[in-house]
Amino acid sequence: MKPAVAIVEPKTPGNIGTIARAMKNFGMDDLKLVNPPEFGRDSEAYGFAGQAREDVLPNYDEVTFDELIENYHTVGMTATTNEDASHHVRFPFKTPRELAESLQDVTTDTVLIFGREANGLTNEELSRIDEVCSIPASASYPALNLGQAATVTLYELRTLTVEETQLPDVSRERADEAEIEGFYGAFSDLLETVGQPTEKHEKNMRMIRRVFGRAHPTGREIATLRGIVRRANQRASASDTPRTSRNDK
Repeated sequence: MKPAVAIVEPKTPGNIGTIARAMKNFGMDDLKLVNPPEFGRDSEAYGFAGQAREDVLPNYDEVTFDELIENYHTVGMTATTNEDASHHVRFPFKTPRELAESLQDVTTDTVLIFGREANGLTNEELSRIDEVCSIPASASYPALNLGQAATVTLYELRTLTVEETQLPDVSRERADEAEIEGFYGAFSDLLETVGQPTEKHEKNMRMIRRVFGRAHPTGREIATLRGIVRRANQRASASDTPRTSRNDK
């Protein structure tokens, strides 16, 4: 079930628009605002919302914090967490990826609650929330701005909200083994033409195989590379052919 997204007392309309846009990006559409500033069609909220200005943003619900607690399974987002279990306000917590996994089979209405730009959610608010989520970041500067935090979180939760686009099957895109072997043969011929020492030939070819084995080149890529190697071999062969001088005529 798609979670709703709530912002508590946002100060900047631009952040509201940024989060609405992230919601649109990752398949969410239920935006809740707790005590928001006034904003209209000419505000930064609509300017930053992109295509979300047509549906997500104008359809937001203004609610109270109490209404979120009473009607939803609540997930409080915070950058500051406790280090151990001796305090339970901000501990234990999940990362956004762990949260996505835990919500996979949950059918209860869920809301992700983001706090204020300056100081996030208070301890009192977090004490009333069902679970806590935090984004792992550098200990020297763990606080992301509101728009960044929402975008990262909603990206991780996309498995709950977006049908993954059909990606190409890499195993089918990879060049046929015969095509790759043909490239190896052309490269081996080039090594011989340029006078690569015989004792190094086997080692060099093994390295080439390992490189291309990891790369999984496509048919077009391997054909292009084989053509380049073939032309290089032809040039190298031509440069080794003795030229007839005028005195030989």
